[in-house]
Amino acid sequence: MIKINDLSYSFPQKDLFNKISFTLEEGQHSAFIGTSGSGKSTLIQIIIDPEKYMFDGTIELDQHCKIGYVSQFPKHDHTKKITVFEYIGEDYLTLRSELESIGTAMETSTEIDVLLEKYQHALDAFNAIGGDDYESNINKKLNLANLSKIKDMSVSMISGGEFKLIQVIKEMLKQPDLMIMDEPDVFLDFENLGALKNLINAHKGVLLVVTHNRYLLNHCFDKILHLENTELQEFDGGYIEYNLTLLQKKIELQELAIADDEEIERNDQMIHKLRLIASNNAEASRGKALYARVKIQERLEARRIKAPFVDIKKPDIELTSAHDLRDTYALKVSDYSISFDELLLENVSFEIGAGEKVALIGSNGTGKTTLFRAIFKNNCDSIEINENASVAYLSQVQGEMLCESNTVLEEFFDVGFKSSGEIRSHVARYGFNEDVLDRKIRTLSGGEKNILQIAKISAQKSDLLLLDEPTSHLDTYSQMALEKAIENYTGAILMISHDYYTIANCMDYVLIIEDKTIRKMSIRKFRKMIYNSHFEKDYLELEQKKKSIETKIELALKETDFELAKVFAEELEILVNLMQKSN
Repeated sequence: MIKINDLSYSFPQKDLFNKISFTLEEGQHSAFIGTSGSGKSTLIQIIIDPEKYMFDGTIELDQHCKIGYVSQFPKHDHTKKITVFEYIGEDYLTLRSELESIGTAMETSTEIDVLLEKYQHALDAFNAIGGDDYESNINKKLNLANLSKIKDMSVSMISGGEFKLIQVIKEMLKQPDLMIMDEPDVFLDFENLGALKNLINAHKGVLLVVTHNRYLLNHCFDKILHLENTELQEFDGGYIEYNLTLLQKKIELQELAIADDEEIERNDQMIHKLRLIASNNAEASRGKALYARVKIQERLEARRIKAPFVDIKKPDIELTSAHDLRDTYALKVSDYSISFDELLLENVSFEIGAGEKVALIGSNGTGKTTLFRAIFKNNCDSIEINENASVAYLSQVQGEMLCESNTVLEEFFDVGFKSSGEIRSHVARYGFNEDVLDRKIRTLSGGEKNILQIAKISAQKSDLLLLDEPTSHLDTYSQMALEKAIENYTGAILMISHDYYTIANCMDYVLIIEDKTIRKMSIRKFRKMIYNSHFEKDYLELEQKKKSIETKIELALKETDFELAKVFAEELEILVNLMQKSN
C-alpha cells in the first residue's frame, strides 16, 4: 500500500528523520508513536503532499491512492446550519442532487450526448463512494459511535468531542485507500473514546494513527511505528507486546552495558599504567603497547550500547508548593452556577483539601473548563481560594498561558528567572535543548507546548494547580513522568482529564458532572465503573498484575540483578499473552 525508503528530512535547526524506512500493507492498523516534537506530524504531511517538501529517499504510493485525513485540530464551524447527517453526507447528497438534476434535464434537452457524459461522470463518482449504500453506512457508523441521537442536530450544536468523531466518520465513509489520523483522541471524553475505538477496529482499510492514548494503544492496533531520535522502528504486533519486547531488550542491553563498563574500566587502568611506564621508558615497544591499548579503548567506547528505543529520556518533572497548608482547605466552591445559551452548572458546591488531588470529569460541553477559568480568575463570590495559596493554571487552549510570539527563552523571563543560564538549566530538565530556546513557541508541537506549560508551573511553586487536560498531546513517557510528579506533589490539584490511566494512577477521588450538578466518587468505584463499561472482564486484575511485575523488574534492574529481572520478564510475557486474548 505504501513504502517509505531511506527517508531523511531536516529543519534548519533540527534533523527529524535519518534514512527511515517502513511499509504499510493492506488492512494494517498502525499506531505511530514517539516523543513530542520527534516529527510524527511532519512525516504525515510529507506522505499526504510530498511535492511540498524537499527530502531525501523515496515514498512509494500508488498514484491513484486516495488518502483520508483527520487533523488533530479540526475546525468546528459553529455557524453551520446543516445537520450532522447533511455534514457527513455532503459529497453523497451533492452527487445525488446532481444526478437527479441531470436526469430531469435529459427529459427535455436535445443535447443528450453531453448530458449522458455528465451523468456518467457523476454516476462514477457516486459509485466510487458506495452511493447506493451511503445513507445506510452513515447510520451504521453513527450507531457504532453511539451518535445516532445527534443525527438530526445542527452541527453548530454538538460538542467538540462529537465533532471530532463526526470528522472520523466522514473521512472513513469516503472509503480512502489510506486513512491517516493525527491524535484523533485529544479531548475526547470516556464515552467518545470508546466510540473512537469501535470506529478504528471496524475500519477495513489501512490506518496510520498518531496517538499517545494508552487505552487506544492497548486495544486497537496490530502494528507499531516508533519514531525516536531521528530513527524509526517498526514492529508487527500490538502495543502491549511491543512494550514487553522493549523491556526484554532493556534487560539484555543493561546486562551487556555493565560488562562493557567493567571492561572499559579495566582497560582504562591499563592505559594509565602504560602511560606511567612510557613516560619513564623511551623504548618504542612501550609506546606501541600504549597505542594499541588506546585503540582497543576507542573500539570499546564506540560499541557502547546505543538503544534509542529502549532507554528514552523522560522529562524530569518536579512540582513543588510554596506553603505548607496541611489541615486546611485549598479551594471552596459554594452554590456556583453558570450558563451560556443554556444552564451548564446549577448551585454546585464542593471543597478540596490542601493536599488533595481531585479529577473533574464529565461529558464534553458540561462546563468543566468554564469552571476552571472562573476559579483561576477568583472574582466570584461563590469561589473561595485559601488566602495563603498561590494558584497556577495549565490550559488546554495553550495560547492562553503561553505567548506564542515569544521564544522559549523569553517566556521564562516572565516567570521570574534572572538569567538565561537559570532558564537553560530549568528547561533542559523538560527536554528543551539549546537549539530550541530561541525558537518561537508557535513553532513547537502540541506536546512540546504542554510540557512547556508544565515547566512554567513547576517554576512558579504554586499551592493549587488547575490542570486542564495536562496529558493531551503528551507522549506516553511524559505522561508517566507527570503522573510521578503529581504523586510526589504536596499541594492541591484539581484536574480535568479524559485520560483514565492518569486519573486512576494519581487522583484521590473524582468529581463527576452530571445533570448540571457535581457528585463525588471514590477512585475505587470510578475504576470499577470505567472497567465495567470499557474493558473486558478480568482486564483490571490483569493490568494491575502487569504493573506490579513491571515495578519488580525495575527494582531488579536498579539492583543489577539481571537473573531475577529475566524471571519476572517471563512472568510478564505469560500475563501479556492473557491480556492480548482478552482484548
